[in-house]
Amino acid sequence: MGRAFGFISLIVVLGIGAYIYMRQTQSVMSAGSSKPTATVDLIGVRNDLLAIAQAERSHAAAQGSYVSIETLRSQGELTMSRDNRGPYNYSAEVSDSAFRIVATYAGPESSAMPQTLSVDQTMQVSQR
Repeated sequence: MGRAFGFISLIVVLGIGAYIYMRQTQSVMSAGSSKPTATVDLIGVRNDLLAIAQAERSHAAAQGSYVSIETLRSQGELTMSRDNRGPYNYSAEVSDSAFRIVATYAGPESSAMPQTLSVDQTMQVSQR
């Protein structure tokens, strides 16, 4: 009887874990698209934007101003060599006192993907 109870408890715990995992996966996928590849692209784009923004902030702390993505790369402050991920292309709007890194969607028009994702010196990623 004790072994049967232990086995049933294990099945219940595994079932609860699977349910929680599926709910978390659905919430991540509904943030941008129901396609797993699109979800991976969105997560990657957000991570790239934050990496570029962190490089901007580090440069500004050391040099007193923000610079282009190309300058960050040439000075070794950004190791990311690409200017895109999936259907998104990266660009930067910089001044001495502020920056905005933008990922612009360049994929099919019928997609439910956000058209732009951006981050600024506050490190908050926003999307439209």
